[in-house]
Amino acid sequence: MKRVVDYYEFLQISPNADQETIHRVYRFLAARFHPDNPQSGNAETFATLTSAYEVLSDPLRRIEYDLACERDAPQKIPLSSTIDFMDNLEGETNRRLAVLAVLYYRRRTNPHTPEVSLFEIETRMGFPRDYLDFTLWYLLRKGYITKADNSDFTLTAQGVDFVETQRATVPVLNKMLTAGDHPTINDPAPKPEPQAAHPLPALSTPASDIALAEERRLSSGDRRGAQRDRRANGGDRRDKKSMPAAS
Repeated sequence: MKRVVDYYEFLQISPNADQETIHRVYRFLAARFHPDNPQSGNAETFATLTSAYEVLSDPLRRIEYDLACERDAPQKIPLSSTIDFMDNLEGETNRRLAVLAVLYYRRRTNPHTPEVSLFEIETRMGFPRDYLDFTLWYLLRKGYITKADNSDFTLTAQGVDFVETQRATVPVLNKMLTAGDHPTINDPAPKPEPQAAHPLPALSTPASDIALAEERRLSSGDRRGAQRDRRANGGDRRDKKSMPAAS
């Protein structure tokens, strides 16, 4: 069965991106990959880009697409199937690392909506929430995570620093962070290749940010040009006033 193309990954935007962001990113990338562009034009990539925009810019089609992606997504293996969460000391340490790994992945992939519900943490770990009370209390007190009014959890900057500095020396944490799309110890399925024939090149910053910066640069250039014209016109008027009257 053919997998659903991940249009969000193709456009390098969040699944929660609003219509303005989708439209701005489409305009920016369309100019780059349009077949008429002699430097970077690509007909196949442009066709995929157009399909992505047509689907995501239509609210009803976007809902249908999101549902299809959910059905197509592989089942996630609970962390408890490969990690010991029940040992007195090691189990508690592993629970803390697993919570941090889940929140870190969400923070990296969805920076605008990094919140994770307790139910999702419980499901991802495959571990009853009754056993997570002490784990969450400890992480909250350490300042590694925060809890919102709706009880969702978010990784803090201090938590990010802990994860990124400890992953090199803690094998369990490193495996959870590098084993695929979602934190897991032994995900046997390789990460699927992008469906586009010519995937978008990796960017140092999200395409949405680049598109916004490009628009600001162009509009700034227009304003500077207009200011130069006004100064030039002002200079012409002053020169005309200073010219002696013809005899």
